[in-house]
Amino acid sequence: MASNSSKTYARALGVLPGGNTRATTFVRPHPPYAAHGKGCRVTDTDGRTVIDCNNNYTSLIHGHADPHVLDAAERAGRQGTAFGLPTPYEVEMAEHLHSRTSIDHWRFCNSGTEAVMMLMRAARAYTGRDVVIRFEGSYHGTYEGVVNPVRAPGIPESTYQSIVVVPQHDLAALEEAMARIGSRVAAVLIDLVPNRAGMVPAEHQYLARLREITTEYGALLAIDEVISFRLAYGGFHQTYGVSPDLVSLAKIIGGGYPVGAIGGPREILDSFNPLHIGHGVSWGGTFSANPVTLAAGLEAMRRFDAAAIDRLNEMGDRLRKQLAAAGVWVRGHGSLIRLGMEDPQTGWWSLYSNGVLASSNGMMSLSTPMTDDDLEAITAGILRSEGVLREDG
Repeated sequence: MASNSSKTYARALGVLPGGNTRATTFVRPHPPYAAHGKGCRVTDTDGRTVIDCNNNYTSLIHGHADPHVLDAAERAGRQGTAFGLPTPYEVEMAEHLHSRTSIDHWRFCNSGTEAVMMLMRAARAYTGRDVVIRFEGSYHGTYEGVVNPVRAPGIPESTYQSIVVVPQHDLAALEEAMARIGSRVAAVLIDLVPNRAGMVPAEHQYLARLREITTEYGALLAIDEVISFRLAYGGFHQTYGVSPDLVSLAKIIGGGYPVGAIGGPREILDSFNPLHIGHGVSWGGTFSANPVTLAAGLEAMRRFDAAAIDRLNEMGDRLRKQLAAAGVWVRGHGSLIRLGMEDPQTGWWSLYSNGVLASSNGMMSLSTPMTDDDLEAITAGILRSEGVLREDG
């Protein structure tokens, strides 16, 4: 008898290309389908329950169906789910992010991809330059200007006239590129813990030099904190002692709802000021700064305080230490973990059958409902799994 997931996938093939909307959630022959989640566990339509270390690609900082977050979203939704007017929620969220990060001004959108698009528009509008430098292998969403691999299908050749890609952590290559085209560079875009490039944190000296180089050439330093914002109260960049010109956020600041944001000083984000008639950047978005999202996000962020961050980071550090001691290839920082996978498909299914939901490339993240017992269960599940890379493998 076919499983419920197989039946759903057969239906999906009739109306979705390959039966899929999100490439990141696809595993062969087809993924299981989620039925419901609670806390740090998710149950699929075939009745299997696993510990969720994917957390919708790091966005569910308080796990599934957190009652405080749901209550906040419901209260907002009962007053109206969306308006053709601004609401106080966007002011409150901007004030909260300002108090957390000391970054002056904010604008909201609906995803990390949109946030990076808006960040790049802001950089180009402010500097009057076209070129953005980014780093090979880093993931910044699905906008055509930041897609990997370079020269991906469906992306116009003209896109690459304004995008320059340099190797990760290669200071010589970056300095060469800036010496050659620095006067045309609007921004250098970096993810400090790039998942798809192995989740190895950038070195402090490297980021400090990057700050010097961008300042020297009049370019902006743009830090993508869509994933890494969870690692420190005001963002992971604060642990480096470096102030970016622009940051992009998403994921945890939405409380499980679609969200994106950029932050920067007044003079840069003033490019979006609607009072600059005929001279500013016009940027809308029907659901940008949605009140339900921001109400949920405010509750989630207020409860993800410094103590909660320290606890979750300590758990992540402990998990990596336990896995490394057992010979597992593991990288990351704090509550972000990256397993090495010999074969992503085999590894993903083996982890899932052993009670652990990860991403298909081995990325994992922790959530606040997790306990020490959950950590032990995650460790045991990983050590039982096939396809997980070993340091000697």
